[in-house]
Amino acid sequence: MISLNTKYRLGIMSVIVLLVAQSCKDHKHETETKKVTQTVIIKKKYLTDQSLFPRNAAAFCHPTGIKRSDSALFMNGGGKDFRETLSNPSPKTLAIPAGMRYIPGGEFSMGGVDPVGMDGGGHEQMNDARPVHRVRLNPYYMDATVVTNKQFAAFVKATGYVTVAEQKPTHEEFPTAPEENLVAGSLVFTAPKEKVPLNNYLQWWAYVKGANWRHPQGPNSNIIGKDNYPVIQVCWDDAAAYAKWAGKRLPTEAEWEFAARGGLAGKLYAWGNVLKPNGKWMANIFEGSFPNKDAGTDGFVGIAPVKQFPANGYGLYDMAGNVWQWCNDWYRTDYYYTLANNPVTVNPQGPASPYDMEEPDAKKRVQRGGSFLCTDEYCTRYMVGTRGKGDARSASNHIGFRCVMDAKSVPDTKVAAN
Repeated sequence: MISLNTKYRLGIMSVIVLLVAQSCKDHKHETETKKVTQTVIIKKKYLTDQSLFPRNAAAFCHPTGIKRSDSALFMNGGGKDFRETLSNPSPKTLAIPAGMRYIPGGEFSMGGVDPVGMDGGGHEQMNDARPVHRVRLNPYYMDATVVTNKQFAAFVKATGYVTVAEQKPTHEEFPTAPEENLVAGSLVFTAPKEKVPLNNYLQWWAYVKGANWRHPQGPNSNIIGKDNYPVIQVCWDDAAAYAKWAGKRLPTEAEWEFAARGGLAGKLYAWGNVLKPNGKWMANIFEGSFPNKDAGTDGFVGIAPVKQFPANGYGLYDMAGNVWQWCNDWYRTDYYYTLANNPVTVNPQGPASPYDMEEPDAKKRVQRGGSFLCTDEYCTRYMVGTRGKGDARSASNHIGFRCVMDAKSVPDTKVAAN
């Protein structure tokens, strides 16, 4: 990840770009970034001082000689690190809230293996997803889909809520930013017109004045006719505010992964070990030449409406790809190591404080699931055990969220709602 230490943040635009774009990164680039001190300033509508980017840190994607069937064989059961998922028994009757699914909870192996060398495994070793460890969870309900534009609009209408992207940044939050850079907006992905090296993501990400959930790509865009699309350009603070209003909460990282696995253990994806079973796409990701040409062979170029791909074993849609999903937990690079010696960790809530070795001063929350921009050329975090991260007050046009509720047993006279 290309990232700046806080003391080098000389402009509000660079702050937001460098905090939000971290969900899709290049592992080789991360390693080489540690060797380079760099200052990247985005002021007004142009980029300056990019000369210090490592020039040889492009993502590599070479044939490995491993076939898809070999990948499936290797991932069968996830290897020795994964054990059987033990689900809690389900009550005889449940009053499941509308639009949600019952997740039984139970005990499972959480984390992911190093996918490098597998067919479609990409180049990232996913070191923060290990050690694989055992977790036990209580039952809960989870939204069947990510929160949509229609649902978020109802929240805003009822409360008058103003998202962080719609607010002018303050000098209190960014004391070194010039006044002219303190403008409301957010991060927007725009595909370059031609193939570019993958060592400088400022070639496809830009801070856009006026970009927010109503105008995801900027003031000339809108969400008219897109009620059933995921709401995007929402930061963690916005997602948490919605969840509280809805009488719900954001999922813990453990709850998110247990639900995404759908009762399976040690699989590479939410549906199994093969990216395209029987040639069928199971998620909205990036195909083609990243970042300039999304071929759309999965049926969509860019973001897709919800429920366009099969649900997983728990009836949840889009637990891989389309949009990243905020979790409640703070992000720590080393968090899984703190749990590794526990025989089982019960209902983990995440670390007490954030820490990312690449940017120790940033306050980052966990993101899961990957997005429509994930590809084995650059980012394969649509794999179910992998982790993402983002600044809690930063948003972009590929980040959304879904909510959960604690499950409660009801008398046998109740009838399940769905």
